[in-house]
Amino acid sequence: MPEPDPRIVDSGVLDELAASVGGDTGFVAELIGTYLDDAPVHLADIAAAGQSGDAAALVRPAHTLKSSSATVGAMQLSGRARSLEMAGRSGEIGGQQTAGDLEAIGQDFAAAEAELRAWLEDHAG
Repeated sequence: MPEPDPRIVDSGVLDELAASVGGDTGFVAELIGTYLDDAPVHLADIAAAGQSGDAAALVRPAHTLKSSSATVGAMQLSGRARSLEMAGRSGEIGGQQTAGDLEAIGQDFAAAEAELRAWLEDHAG
């Protein structure tokens, strides 16, 4: 199986995570599973905040998604969530950059999800 695209999922992060828990890929798989279950909730909250123009409501789900995405190596998604978090903190979510980020974050998650599911299949057992 080919390595995940590092722009989408950095497999080195997953390798480091597994090494930090004594090579327990089962733990890493559980963590990824939890991430894949939780991320859609954060994405829905981000979308709702964007649609309502509520900058303050954007901060928490974007921050959580940024951090959890980085933990599982989904760096592109983490970066997009960071951009949205910063926009929320600044109170300026009406610009083109934020609109583009709000539109693209779902695609970033879909790409990361596919890469992470491939990692899970490759490391099952």
